[in-house]
Amino acid sequence: MPPPKTSRREIDDATRNRIVGYALATGNAAAAGRNENVNKRTAQLIYNRYLQTGNTSDEPRSGRPAKLNEYDKRQMIREACKHRRTLLTQITNRLATEVSVLTVRRALAAAGYRRRVARKVPYLSPSQKHQWLIWARIHQPFCPSDWRCTMFTDECYVYLAPTFKQSTVRVMVWGCIMEDRKGPLVVLDYPGGKGGGMNSTWYHEQVLDPILLPFYHLMNQERGVVMFQQDGAPCHRSKVTKKWVYEHNIPLFPHPTSSPDLNPIEPVWHVLKTILRQLPHPPSTVDALHAAVLRAWDEIPIETINRHIGNMGRRVEAVLAARGGHTQF
Repeated sequence: MPPPKTSRREIDDATRNRIVGYALATGNAAAAGRNENVNKRTAQLIYNRYLQTGNTSDEPRSGRPAKLNEYDKRQMIREACKHRRTLLTQITNRLATEVSVLTVRRALAAAGYRRRVARKVPYLSPSQKHQWLIWARIHQPFCPSDWRCTMFTDECYVYLAPTFKQSTVRVMVWGCIMEDRKGPLVVLDYPGGKGGGMNSTWYHEQVLDPILLPFYHLMNQERGVVMFQQDGAPCHRSKVTKKWVYEHNIPLFPHPTSSPDLNPIEPVWHVLKTILRQLPHPPSTVDALHAAVLRAWDEIPIETINRHIGNMGRRVEAVLAARGGHTQF
């Protein structure tokens, strides 16, 4: 162990307490210091501090001066806000003061800036942003009764987490929601893979004719004219599907391309997958996953669906504020 760099030593709390106790009993702080092999002046200072503050602990010290001044901190925050995807190493190298990356990280955290993983969102071209903006301007006057008469639909993949020596298993589901109503959920049956995805024929045979049409007529009788929303998947935009919708006199609710932010069923899928992940015994086969998905759909409360549909007005305002760009939704 290397020798201390200075002869000065820190007096521990036990020694200070004994000095104070001896001085209170005899009134002689210098003698108390001699008994503890402490300089008499130091003993007097310890005793006087006790009389003034009631304790023998040292006052808080200033510590080592900070390496970053206020100018460096402002420059660092500007760089972090201007280049949000810049590495901390690059921000550190741009500072005039030589500091470590850890120092920069601590300073940003103290200012309320922390690292986050960027959310994956679809790329939006200028044309798509313009479509989003037009959609938001058209639907800004919508009131809650208008959203109540809109049927939101979507497809979603549900993956089965692979275990040892097991390949990934998935199912594709179609679902629809309305305010105060959780529509049917269909586990789609199709080959999958290259050339085996969902097409217009399977969409009609498994969704439109047996599931959507009866549910739509029921909601139409209950609430009046109901608008039907679907995304821009190829099987939705095909001529056969458009003809089917026209022949059954179903008004379509416009939905811009690459716009999951504008569909309230997207967060419902997240709730569905969360329920599946929390199962004590995850399904290990396609049939078991099929049954688990249907049970999880039944467990989703209506209040959750109403909350997301009730946020449609906020979604529209968020798109307007983002000038057609991505939103927090």
